[in-house]
Amino acid sequence: MIENLTQRAKEVLNGNFQAEGFTIPSKGLYPFQWKWDSGFIAIGFAHYDMEKAKAEIGTLLKAQWDNGFIPHIVFHTENDSYFPGADFHQSNLHPQSSKKYRSTGMTQPPVTGFVLQEMYRIADDKQDLLRFIEEHIDKVYQNHAYFYTHRDPNNEGLMYIYHNWESGTDNSPVWDAIWETMNPPHYDVKRKDTTHVDVSQRPSNREYDHYLYLIDIAKEHRYDDAKIAELSPFLVQDPLFNAMLIKSNEALIELYGLIGNNTEKIRQLKQWQEKSIRGCNEKLFDEALGAYVHYDLRNDRPIRHVTSSSFSPLFAKIPDQDRAAILVKTMLERFGGDDKYLCASFDPTDERFDPRKYWRGPVWINMNWMLYYGLKNYGFLKIAERMRKDSIELIERDGFYEYFDCRKDNGEPNRRGYGGSNFSWSAALLIDLLKN
Repeated sequence: MIENLTQRAKEVLNGNFQAEGFTIPSKGLYPFQWKWDSGFIAIGFAHYDMEKAKAEIGTLLKAQWDNGFIPHIVFHTENDSYFPGADFHQSNLHPQSSKKYRSTGMTQPPVTGFVLQEMYRIADDKQDLLRFIEEHIDKVYQNHAYFYTHRDPNNEGLMYIYHNWESGTDNSPVWDAIWETMNPPHYDVKRKDTTHVDVSQRPSNREYDHYLYLIDIAKEHRYDDAKIAELSPFLVQDPLFNAMLIKSNEALIELYGLIGNNTEKIRQLKQWQEKSIRGCNEKLFDEALGAYVHYDLRNDRPIRHVTSSSFSPLFAKIPDQDRAAILVKTMLERFGGDDKYLCASFDPTDERFDPRKYWRGPVWINMNWMLYYGLKNYGFLKIAERMRKDSIELIERDGFYEYFDCRKDNGEPNRRGYGGSNFSWSAALLIDLLKN
């Protein structure tokens, strides 16, 4: 079983790898390079084709802007099957954007640091991989410096995101309260995603109005971070985004230590790290909910929903052991019924939960992968193993899809996963989970 699943996963990854040196998430639906997808994909490749893993990260970093920013989509090729594309985003509006690669003007969770660390963990030839890391690590450090310089207006160690797409959890119910504060115009555009995936599994047209309006605001100000922080109606401190930065800080500290002669960078990373961990614990942890939550900076209020992102600080070792136990208790009480697979993307006990719709309830393998390792960090080995087995069972039965119904019986006689098929990060992270 394991050998067959691993081989099928490799076929998915190899089939999605492009001649330009990157891997598309899914044919048709996602025809370009996505930032955090590439990170997870590189982890899968590292287990059997390190050259492809190195190409994935190297290609992504070539699109870095002069200010350290790494965009969430890089448009390496011309393709009209995705909207909004390069012509809508107009990344060239920013004076420091890449002159070689068109991209978006938003980013995604900063996973690249810990991805390099994972590649090193996996590598048989440690010296070769360390040479690769030494060639590229400063770009990742510059990306972190960008965040601390441009995305932390209150100097709290907590970065803001100005668009829900920057969170990676695109249409989560977390954002609904923010949409209620906005009234964007209607955009008469032709959606491309709903030609590839059932409309019931995707965000609504009205949600897309909000998404496009936020991009237009950023474009109006030439993607200037200070102006966005001042004017964007969407300004959020996201526990997942910040946990990924903290995890990647930790990874860079370790990797710079292995490389040597980087005392000043390590000192700076440790300063950032201390401030960010303190910020997460003091501002984003909700005692009553027993979980980390998002904070709406624009409206100065916490967004009190429990999501899979609420547990991501486990992956970055942010909580102490007692608080980690509280998180696990919350996860099991709300998400862990015997009739469910771990871990739904949104609280199944909440009225807004939707088990079929993107980030409003389905299980995502990348989140499960992070939570698996996060639970192991604190010695919760039994629940970690459940997370791993649930992930494997979902893919084995429902296919290599983008996301999955958390219900063990969802009433579908021939059930399949949802969203994009032959999905790259599901395949890549399955390879890693099967190795464990």
